[in-house]
Amino acid sequence: MVKYYIKTDGRLRELEEPRPGCWVNIAPPFSHEELEEVAQSFEVPLDFLTDSLDLDERSRYEREEDVRFILLNSPILNENEDENDAIYVTVPIGIILTLDNIITISAFDNPIIRLFLDNKVKNFNPSDEKMFVLQIFEHNVYRFLTCLKKLNSKRNLIEQELYDSSRNQELKLLLSIEKSLVYFLNSLSSNELLLLKMKRTDYLHIAQDEDLSDLFEDIIIDNSQAMEMSKVYSDILGGTMDAYGSIISNNLNLTIRRLTLITILLMVPTLIASFYGMNIRMPFQENNFAFLGILIIALILSAGMAWYFQRKRMF
Repeated sequence: MVKYYIKTDGRLRELEEPRPGCWVNIAPPFSHEELEEVAQSFEVPLDFLTDSLDLDERSRYEREEDVRFILLNSPILNENEDENDAIYVTVPIGIILTLDNIITISAFDNPIIRLFLDNKVKNFNPSDEKMFVLQIFEHNVYRFLTCLKKLNSKRNLIEQELYDSSRNQELKLLLSIEKSLVYFLNSLSSNELLLLKMKRTDYLHIAQDEDLSDLFEDIIIDNSQAMEMSKVYSDILGGTMDAYGSIISNNLNLTIRRLTLITILLMVPTLIASFYGMNIRMPFQENNFAFLGILIIALILSAGMAWYFQRKRMF
């Protein structure tokens, strides 16, 4: 689905046909024929459009004649989440800058693009391509930070539940969070390299504009902060998983030891009963109180062994 937008009187308005200075947004569903038509209409390489749909593409920028291409990774909620899948995944956003228009494309309904479509971004104007690109970068970093805080809050709740139980469900949720953090860490690292290269080469031609340069510098700093948060949360989660693995293993060892000691305690009366259950003559079998006496002796021996194990702190 290809749509064209322009901002007039502070409101974003959809156009029937493209015009110079408008924003071209390509969102699902769309076909390969539509992409070819856009590539021909705006004279952009088709690879710039198709690469933006590849989930394995890394953040980068390219230039072909007067067309500039930026690929940025962005976090979205994993709608096809299974038990062992990540809660959040990262997908690319393609930004194509032509002489007259700016084109955005993503394989999913991206929340970053949705902010602009819903007119929730201040001072947004698609005709100002430099500010528009920087605002996409800015809100993309904010999206990462928001998702990281949600993941950390969810991790804290799961840890509280694990204090009371060690069910597999909580451990699977922790694994899903860990996978999300791995996606975030890789994408933020790739995005940071992209931003640093763009700043060094002045890819957006903003070196002479102090306000835009300062904004770009703040975006780079925020992206680095998000990457550090991902590292810290990932390390904490890794330590948590290792600690709970050790706790579960230790609890299992304690359970096995206690069952072994209980088996030893029950072995004494079982052994005595086995002897007196044989079809041969045994001592005291003619005595009417033999059964009671033997039972008392067995209980005394078992109690003595239990006291010994307790003294040795084996229970």
